[in-house]
Amino acid sequence: MSENNHKTKLLEPALVSGALKQAFVKLSPKSMFRNPVMFTVEIGTAIMLAVTLYTAFTGDTKQGSFGYNLAVFIILVLTLLFANFAEAIAEARGKAQAESLRKTREETPAKKVLAVGEVYTNEIKIVPSSQLRKGDFFICEAGDMIPMDGEIIQGLATIDESAITGESAPVIRESGGDKSSVTGGTKVLSDRIKVRVTTDPGESFLDKMIALVEGASRQKTPNEIALTILLASFTLVFTIVCVTLKPFGDYANTPITIAAFVSLFVCLIPTTIGGLLSAIGIAGMDRALRANVITKSGKAVETAGDIDTLLLDKTGTITIGNRKATHFWPAYEVGKKEFFEACTLASLADETPEGKSIIELAAEKGIKAAQLTSENATFIEFTAETRSSGINLDGVRIRKGAFDAIRNIVAKAGHTFPAGMEEKVKEISSNGGTPLVVSRNEQVIGVIELQDIIKPGIRERFERLRRMGVKTVMVTGDNPLTAKYIAEKAGVDDFIAEAKPEDKMIYIRKEQEGGKLVAMMGDGTNDAPALAQADVGVAMNSGTQAAKEAGNMVDLDNDPTKLIEIVEIGKQLLMTRGTLTTFSIANDVAKYFAIVPALFVTAIPALQGLNIMHLASPESAILSAVIFNAIIIPALIPLALKGVAYKPIGASALLRRNLLIYGFGGVLIPFIGIKIIDLFLSLFM
Repeated sequence: MSENNHKTKLLEPALVSGALKQAFVKLSPKSMFRNPVMFTVEIGTAIMLAVTLYTAFTGDTKQGSFGYNLAVFIILVLTLLFANFAEAIAEARGKAQAESLRKTREETPAKKVLAVGEVYTNEIKIVPSSQLRKGDFFICEAGDMIPMDGEIIQGLATIDESAITGESAPVIRESGGDKSSVTGGTKVLSDRIKVRVTTDPGESFLDKMIALVEGASRQKTPNEIALTILLASFTLVFTIVCVTLKPFGDYANTPITIAAFVSLFVCLIPTTIGGLLSAIGIAGMDRALRANVITKSGKAVETAGDIDTLLLDKTGTITIGNRKATHFWPAYEVGKKEFFEACTLASLADETPEGKSIIELAAEKGIKAAQLTSENATFIEFTAETRSSGINLDGVRIRKGAFDAIRNIVAKAGHTFPAGMEEKVKEISSNGGTPLVVSRNEQVIGVIELQDIIKPGIRERFERLRRMGVKTVMVTGDNPLTAKYIAEKAGVDDFIAEAKPEDKMIYIRKEQEGGKLVAMMGDGTNDAPALAQADVGVAMNSGTQAAKEAGNMVDLDNDPTKLIEIVEIGKQLLMTRGTLTTFSIANDVAKYFAIVPALFVTAIPALQGLNIMHLASPESAILSAVIFNAIIIPALIPLALKGVAYKPIGASALLRRNLLIYGFGGVLIPFIGIKIIDLFLSLFM
């Protein structure tokens, strides 16, 4: 699935309307008590309702007029509604992403293998995919859509998984081993396979992914728990502050109404971050989803932001994955030009990056593909079974393929594999390269050397991670010399050569014992233990079910470099929470010094110097602050959803920037906002 399919505008009208409905639902008693801050707002709103009804029925104005109390009550309800709206719109965006996933799960016809009793026959019946059950068998041929998750029990095929993963390159799936599983919604490109269904409807991998996306609830993380404690502490402090105002008001002969107490309390506690807290976490999961990464919990995203060590596979992560032809090695008795021409002819119909690189290398040697005649030629396409491709031209049969595949062709024809070429194959393999053997009329004429190419810009990306304080570790099956060469060239901090599953586990545990958080990616069953052990385990969508179950994230694009983006998303989530917390606390301090002097300036003229905003009246000051408090939450929703831009500039630099922008801004904006609202209210009061 392409990334574009997951992108949703920040505040689309359809999302806004749906989120508003959900926000009203969250006002029900079942949805209350989400966090201590909003809990206090809910209690304050209930008290204001009681006061408003009391003044309406008794006419007693000692606690303020009915109109004033009603206005305060309505604004408090709006405060709760806007706080719910922030969370609801984040959930709505996640559900929109789920809908795009659901589109890939369309009803498809299935060629079900019929059975008589418990014995399966050769008879096939076309049925809807929804009728397939666990244990059923179906047949898929070239051009068919795979109707349900299953395991290949017979045959092998090339499969296009782009509908699920977004990866355009087809993959080979075959019976037995780690590559036998297939996913519903993918397409068979070649050959014929017989598949046993491994899930019932509603339990497929795609169904589970949709459920994860739609289930926007998430567990609290250690950082969020710490933040909740901080907010609860501030709430307690301002509770004490508000309580102490009562005797001070009596002493100053300035009675303070219940409406004023509730309003002041709601304004002073950190309602801004309290209302946006859940939205920030859910939006972090949503940003990961827009990067085509399914996260199983908000904790996984946040933990990624605190990662100290990152384990990455070499192939496809540090190197481009598609190896490039770097050298031609003709057999002793074969001329160079003759071998170059044979390599070019064998690659004319090869559309893979490796095939194209062979033609490009031959062109550098002076052999132009356009100059070679291929009329009346028969091209032999690569298949998963033969593991070779080539051309038949004028009675000459040229093949190129894996060492063992060409060796079998040569042996069947009664020829011997040249010892010199076999040594060259071993030499290329030992240096981390991939040898492609070329034969002509079933006799070996040379070897093409393919080598890993370091991805452009990967060194800079690792440097960026290093500035974040993340240590990068390359995991490879190469020998130590080759691994060291690639590690130094790519700029990683460490490497694990000739890696076995237990080696990854040992390395991860060693880092964790040192108090570090570790992330890794994997796709095979042999990666499952390490994925489960890592604090952040990213499984590839094309990987085995064991790997997907072990990890706490699934990358739909099968792009191992995505781990770098996930780390940045996690750090952005932490950054967003930190900046909005700074802004919220600064807001509260500013509102305190803006409102309290206005309340007592009449009784204590000496406070006039602190009443820098010159608010019209104590009632206007309170009402203006409550209105501003309600407005600032929806005003910050886009920032909470989008996230604060993160740059790897170091913790101290980030702290200075937060204090300067969000700390100073959090102090200044309430003064400006409350004064503007006060000027407007003074026209009617």
